[in-house]
Amino acid sequence: MRSAVRWAATHGAMRVAIRARARAGNPDAQVMTDPALRADPYAHYERLRTAAPLADGALGRVSVHHDVCTDVLRSEDFGQIGAYRTDRLPPVLRLALRLAGPRPSVSPIDPPSMVAVDPPEHTRYRRLVSRAFSARAVAGLRERTRQIADELLDELEGEAAAQDGQVDLAARYASLLPVTVISEMLGVPVAMREQFLAWGDRAAPVLDMGLDWSTHRDVERSLGELDSWWRGHLQQLRRDPGADLLSALVTTVDDDGGGLTETELRATAALVVGAGFETTVNLIGNGAALLFAHPDQRRLLAEDPSLWPNAVDEVLRVDPPVQRTGRRARRSTTVHGVPVAEGEWLILLLAAADRDPRVFSDPHVFDVTRPNARDHLAFGSGIHFCLGAALARMEGEVALQALFERFPGLGPAGPGRRRGTVILRGHESLPVVLGSSTSHTRSASGMSRPGQEPIGTSPA
Repeated sequence: MRSAVRWAATHGAMRVAIRARARAGNPDAQVMTDPALRADPYAHYERLRTAAPLADGALGRVSVHHDVCTDVLRSEDFGQIGAYRTDRLPPVLRLALRLAGPRPSVSPIDPPSMVAVDPPEHTRYRRLVSRAFSARAVAGLRERTRQIADELLDELEGEAAAQDGQVDLAARYASLLPVTVISEMLGVPVAMREQFLAWGDRAAPVLDMGLDWSTHRDVERSLGELDSWWRGHLQQLRRDPGADLLSALVTTVDDDGGGLTETELRATAALVVGAGFETTVNLIGNGAALLFAHPDQRRLLAEDPSLWPNAVDEVLRVDPPVQRTGRRARRSTTVHGVPVAEGEWLILLLAAADRDPRVFSDPHVFDVTRPNARDHLAFGSGIHFCLGAALARMEGEVALQALFERFPGLGPAGPGRRRGTVILRGHESLPVVLGSSTSHTRSASGMSRPGQEPIGTSPA
């Protein structure tokens, strides 16, 4: 009953409002409600691109301009929506929500999650977690990530041989590589990775607004199951800590003499594990699909593998895993001369900003040699710039390069199926034919060397 009240007062009310806006012809609302438009939203986003810095969106004003989005993300006048996701509801719905009480389990998008709070809480959380995602730490994970990629590609080849050469790239590679990496980083048993993927798939719509009742129930159940698992896992780490990130957080004391509370630990764990694989799964799948559709770019990468890092940034620009984000005005201010009232939400369409013709020439063209591909906003900007950006880039580069070098004849085996989420964009299924494979034994530097023994499977 409490869950039903929470749904009615939030997603149910928003769902009615969004659908009304869609019927009235609002382009943003139409993308949010029409699966066919969501499958390829980019031309539709262009309907919002006018000279004005802000346009009318589904639940407030939106921007598709790169400079506007960047300035809002970096401005101290704006903060995370976080706990304010419901502050614009009518009084009767806010009362119903208070009577229903909060969600009984922690959520990766509600306080005290790092992405839902502003300084000083955000500063403290980020300081404690950031060392695990530093450039040095990520560089140390690169070789292990390549080991994981090779092991998964071995399995992929075996599965394809038993299935007429076909396999689902999303389920058997794009999903498994990042969840294995983040599991090892967090001290989560790798045997749990399929369960984490199942929880992640069912909980991913938590970022969206206007969910139907069935999806809302699935999200709350999945978050509850995951939260319960974290409670037990954190207790285990207190008794027997390892060398992983969560063990460090359980035992770390910050400069003020305190660490994370139990609730903060669970929220941080849920955020890191979810963000650590959900977005990278989409990056790998979206990248593979783009390279299938652009064989000329694939040839460039085969001829010059040094282009792979830039290619990953171009994937992030052209088809980003996170399509939009939001900010709330902490005080009355202006954005490029337009007044914004205190408490007002602005929705930033990152995917449209990354196709701004004032920043990117021929913005709808996928070009792995693009000189300013890295100027995209796929990881956000400002103090909430994605903590795992370096890790995601590294995983995307390693995963895609290993895949296409191992299987030069790789190609689609029919249309893929997109996920139904609005904010997260990726493939639920991506059937492929592997074709013939090349030798994949490598030297310590990652280059092929005939006759070398395969690298072991123990974590680095």
